Amino acid sequence: MTNQTVEMARRAITAQFKSAAIDSADLDARLLTGHALGLNLTGMITAAQRQLTPDESARIEDFVRRRLAGEPVARIVGEKEFWGLSLQLAPATLVPRPDTETVVELALELLRADGDLNRRLRIADLGTGTGAILLALLSELPAATGFGTDISEAALQTAAANAARAGFSERTTFIACDYASGLSGPFDLIVSNPPYIRSADIGGLAVEVRNHDPLAALDGGADGLDAYRALISQTAALLAPGGTLVVEGGQGQAAPIEALMTASGLIVRHPPKTDLAGIPRAISGLKMPR
Repeated sequence: MTNQTVEMARRAITAQFKSAAIDSADLDARLLTGHALGLNLTGMITAAQRQLTPDESARIEDFVRRRLAGEPVARIVGEKEFWGLSLQLAPATLVPRPDTETVVELALELLRADGDLNRRLRIADLGTGTGAILLALLSELPAATGFGTDISEAALQTAAANAARAGFSERTTFIACDYASGLSGPFDLIVSNPPYIRSADIGGLAVEVRNHDPLAALDGGADGLDAYRALISQTAALLAPGGTLVVEGGQGQAAPIEALMTASGLIVRHPPKTDLAGIPRAISGLKMPR
């Protein structure tokens, strides 16, 4: 990429990505070029005709090589936006997906139906990873406090850094444990995006997921429901009367997850909330009010 301008490089990368059948070729090329040069969209436009330095060209070429090898853009740049928050990533965390915002949406809808969102609430996010769901909720619930759990210390460090970045350090506590095993209730809301891919299906996932997301955050066991069996039984006892559990599920899993909730004494009062593809994605259960 020597003797190229910023715009020439971006166009060349877009062409490479299109040839490699990368769906988001234009966007990926812009994001990687901008990250390599430390430029936002406005900066990219302003600097379009500037010649790249040899160091800049080498950095861009490294990013392109990694993307062509299947590494997601978010992993290369080290962060991902979720619910308007910029979240740092780590090898021990999933890249937050837009589908997971469905969990946040349903949780807020249910809380809003039960009263003022400005009231004091106690929230737990099980398997918090980057802290995405918890921090998104805290951004909408100004009087809430949140607890995030994860079995990975590296993930918890990343979540704590993201909480500090968002200005929520004083409202968050992060605990190393398996789902809710280290928590004490009561909680008004418990949320989770646990691993739910069937073990036999891991090998068929996209290379961006299969080779770059942590296996422990993907593998849900033989039927994909192992995590739900563990966490639903734990959380039923930790919810306050009238409290709600909201979890993310995969395609075809809503009904068996609802059955597990019912078996643990939770009431399935609302239909699952679907994602943009129409897949029932967010499933909820209510603890009987007194």
